[in-house]
Amino acid sequence: MPAFHDISATSTDGLRLHARAIGPADASALPVLGLPGLTRTAEDFDIVALALAGDPQTPRRVVAIDYRGRGGSDFDPNPANYTVPIEAADVLTLAAAAGISRAIWLGTSRGGLISMVIAATRPEFVAGLILNDIGPELDIKGLMKIKGYLAPPATSQTWSEAARGLQQLFDSVFPALTDDDWMAWAQRAFRQDANGKLIRTYDPAIARTFDTISLETPPAPLWELFDQMAQVPLLSIRGELSDLLSRECVAEMKRRRPGLERVMCRCKATLRCLRMRRRWSGSRHSA
Repeated sequence: MPAFHDISATSTDGLRLHARAIGPADASALPVLGLPGLTRTAEDFDIVALALAGDPQTPRRVVAIDYRGRGGSDFDPNPANYTVPIEAADVLTLAAAAGISRAIWLGTSRGGLISMVIAATRPEFVAGLILNDIGPELDIKGLMKIKGYLAPPATSQTWSEAARGLQQLFDSVFPALTDDDWMAWAQRAFRQDANGKLIRTYDPAIARTFDTISLETPPAPLWELFDQMAQVPLLSIRGELSDLLSRECVAEMKRRRPGLERVMCRCKATLRCLRMRRRWSGSRHSA
């Protein structure tokens, strides 16, 4: 079984950045870059990474990113730097440190937005793009749920409390998760400090990115950016109960890009959806 190892790099403004890698560096198939959601970390991709790196027929190297302010990367003393363009530059810095110049990109939520920016502006880096629960237009109800999650400080005292708190927030969109799944999520979302207190694995100042977003002031759609990715192969994964990516948005993506492949995910993990599309990430884009 392949093992994970850490990759470090320094951002242009001096922050230490972290990524988590697994799989053969000399694999003939293209590597995969995993970009997590707004407050999530590289560990979100562990299950997918283990499956892709350990594939007996087409093993791949997988590199998953911790943006600044998340996971093993430094927090930014200036919260105004928690932006998609700056985080996109950090991703390219880590990709270079990993020796990756071209890859299949797997972007979840915030990671999908970052991936779209790179696909539109630096398409030579993107052999194919998997957009997981993200598109050019976001449902404001889902965004407001995220804003509500970011606002209060962490109050969980035990791992069980942390897991129950996550379940209360997200059970409506992830009803298939088991108690073990919620606990695994909690152990990715929190860590213990030197005093044994549970703290979140992201900088609470990231909440500032939602200061200007409200029901009355949703973010502008990104259809122009989407249209700039005309030459990049795309796969869209949407959770059946997603409150962030609507069916209508995916339908419009398909209308604009007839070659877009779509998966409606009724399971609890992206891994199964990726297995459904082994042909997409295997034979078609493995050069």
